[in-house]
Amino acid sequence: MCASNKVIRNIMLVADEMGFNNGEYIFINIDLFSNKQTLERPWFQLDEAKEKNDRARKAFESMLTVTATKKDSQEYRQFSEEVRKRSVQMYQKDVYGDEVNDYVGSFHDALLLYSLAVNETIQAGLSPRDGQEITKRMWNKTFKGITGLVSIDQNGDREEDYSILNMNPEDGVFRVIGNYLGRQKVFEKVEGSPIFWPGNRTDPPPDIPKCGFDGKGCPPKEKLPVSAFVAVALSIILLIVLLVVLILYRRMKEEAELSEVHWRVKWEEITSPNSELHMDRVGSMHSLVSHHASFDTLAVSETGPRQIFTKTGHYKSTVVAIKTFDRPFNSTKPLLISIKKLRDLTNDHVARFIGVCIDPPNQSIITEYCQKGSLQDVLENDSIKLDRMFKFSLIQDLIRGMCYLHSSDIKYHGNLKSSNCVVDSRFVLKVTDFGLLELRSRRSSHDVDSFAYYRSKLWTAPEILRMEDSRKCADSTSRINLYEKSHGDVYSFAIICQEVVHRKGVFWVRNVENISPHEIYLLVKSDKKPCFRPTLLQYGDDSDDTCADDLCTLIQKSWTEDPNERPEFNQIKNSVKRMNKDMGGGNLLDNLLSRMEQYACNLEGLVQERTADYLEQKKRAENLLYMMLPRSVATQLMQGMNVKAEKYESVTIYFSDICGFTSLSALSTPMQVVDLLNDLYTSFDVIIEKFDVYKVETIGDAYMVVSGLPVRNGLLHAREICRMSLKLLKEVKSFKIRHMPSDKLMLRIGVHSGAVCAGVVGHKMPRYCLFGDTVNTASRMESNGEALKIHVSPETKATLDMFGTFKLEFRGPVVMKGKGEICTWWLMGEENPEFPELSPAEMHL
Repeated sequence: MCASNKVIRNIMLVADEMGFNNGEYIFINIDLFSNKQTLERPWFQLDEAKEKNDRARKAFESMLTVTATKKDSQEYRQFSEEVRKRSVQMYQKDVYGDEVNDYVGSFHDALLLYSLAVNETIQAGLSPRDGQEITKRMWNKTFKGITGLVSIDQNGDREEDYSILNMNPEDGVFRVIGNYLGRQKVFEKVEGSPIFWPGNRTDPPPDIPKCGFDGKGCPPKEKLPVSAFVAVALSIILLIVLLVVLILYRRMKEEAELSEVHWRVKWEEITSPNSELHMDRVGSMHSLVSHHASFDTLAVSETGPRQIFTKTGHYKSTVVAIKTFDRPFNSTKPLLISIKKLRDLTNDHVARFIGVCIDPPNQSIITEYCQKGSLQDVLENDSIKLDRMFKFSLIQDLIRGMCYLHSSDIKYHGNLKSSNCVVDSRFVLKVTDFGLLELRSRRSSHDVDSFAYYRSKLWTAPEILRMEDSRKCADSTSRINLYEKSHGDVYSFAIICQEVVHRKGVFWVRNVENISPHEIYLLVKSDKKPCFRPTLLQYGDDSDDTCADDLCTLIQKSWTEDPNERPEFNQIKNSVKRMNKDMGGGNLLDNLLSRMEQYACNLEGLVQERTADYLEQKKRAENLLYMMLPRSVATQLMQGMNVKAEKYESVTIYFSDICGFTSLSALSTPMQVVDLLNDLYTSFDVIIEKFDVYKVETIGDAYMVVSGLPVRNGLLHAREICRMSLKLLKEVKSFKIRHMPSDKLMLRIGVHSGAVCAGVVGHKMPRYCLFGDTVNTASRMESNGEALKIHVSPETKATLDMFGTFKLEFRGPVVMKGKGEICTWWLMGEENPEFPELSPAEMHL
């Protein structure tokens, strides 16, 4: 029992009223939270009457209490005192009372363990934010904590010590009679503390009470009267009458159910997102990564290098698998009985049959849809890691499904293969595509003698292959007797097991390559000895692709040539149970957790891969955006912020174009013009990366650059633009036109400094644009310039004079449209030891 002290006390009082205090029963209470006072006298309630407390004390003689061992070291007592002091300081009262809860010390040790793991992670050169690495360093660790020696096992669980308390009936106090040491995994009795068994017993109560749990084990004290025998006889007669009525009622009910059409599914009741069913060519393997909400696919077989997928749709808000058939539907009694048998099947390892649609031309069988696709899909997907336990769990699921199928009214499968075993979202294997042979095409829509036909026969037992061949009939399997079909399922099961163990495809044969399904078909069907079977590799190393000796023996028995020597599925199930115990996997919960852990690891790997892809694409998108907009502006847009227009008091703008570009374009093809501009501006872009400038735009042969925004740089903008202009001019002089290598480009450059406003214009394809008279003046400087010269305005010249390194030549007054007469300058070069290539002498070479 594990509950509050009040609930436990009420349970023990009720047990006392029912006579469970006779010494034949022991109650075990797990109490990890109560303080020492409560643990010593759990039966006592201050607000209860003495009579009731005495009854509770008597009842608690039949109870043992399991609790965490109390810490009593000097260090822990000092720690408790410090906790009380801080409680008074922080809350103005001692919130713990006489005893500090053990969990306070545990929290302290948990934080200490985390700190040790973080320190080790940092010492290993790893990130302290890497939770996975920190967690690994918490496992298999032992250290001294405030609660004593703390030991964490390889699963991350603490190996705690526990105490067993027993009440002394003389004083009613529970005392420790033994301790379980979690780290040593031993139980030690406390000397001088005997166990007081209830009912004045000297030994533990027996496993079964003397008269049984229902009291019927002891003979009655008095003989039954005659009236009792008469009552028994009448009861038997009444039971027989009721049984006959029940049999008649069941027969009538079965006839009524057969006449009903609950199994029928109307085609218009099946919907899809597009209101039209279609074949989706995205393989069912993809469902391991993602599922779209209402339409997916399910692999049913293979045709050479690609898979065939069944239709899926929505029926009553559930995704279902739709498998069409082309045979006419005749509502005969045997067929209706078969449908009823399928509808009655209920098992976790058998795909649920939903119904049949008989509306031409959409005649189809509707079954449960499993998101992970077929077992064949899972085995052929290398991204899914399956260890031995996971594979063994899949085989166990298959055995459970076939055991249920063989014990049901269906009796057999008849077409068992890995593509007819499906896996749901919880990685539970289910058997599908059985029953209704009257509707299913035994050729599986494959032409006889085709690759797909022989591949579909790789799971079929040799005796059935010989019968099919001898009868020369496509539907011969329907006339094979039940005994042969059930033993044929065992053979198919063995082939699937080999497929699961090695994950190398169906009927893998070691050191044999390029063997076709037709050749395997002929070898299996022949009577040659030894019989031809796939390869089984037994344990020889630590690889997960080998087979345990017991499992190998079971598989070999299951595919033996003589059907009479093959075990039945109930025998296979018992054999696998024994194997599971030998492997230490008897706990169903442990197996389920192991399966979910494997599934989580697969998902974690897929999530990490997709996350890396996402981050890479995000980085590329951001880099592309940074090429189109200033980084600060792009960052604001990505954060969903509105970029407000901003005024910049002092910037320098560069304009350039190519003189004679119109004539050059007329002598070139459009593609040659594109190649020319691409080569030129690519070389320009490489140069401007070296300066504190921002490329605003290119329009045809025009090239516009600005410095001093969006990040202000004082008066350095004029220096950066002019140095860049000299570099670009030098680059143009050595530039070669691909289709006109003898011609030279005549670049004309204009530079002006002043105030502008800048902001993002538009929502679709937004652009970072400059506005103001400074832009117009810079454009006029370029249009009134000369080829292979840098035309500088007086404002820019005044800023350059502050640096004292630039050499300018006075041009004189120039009349500009809308500006009047302006005295301008030519930039000849820069006398700077750091840039010798920009000297006037070098620029005029």
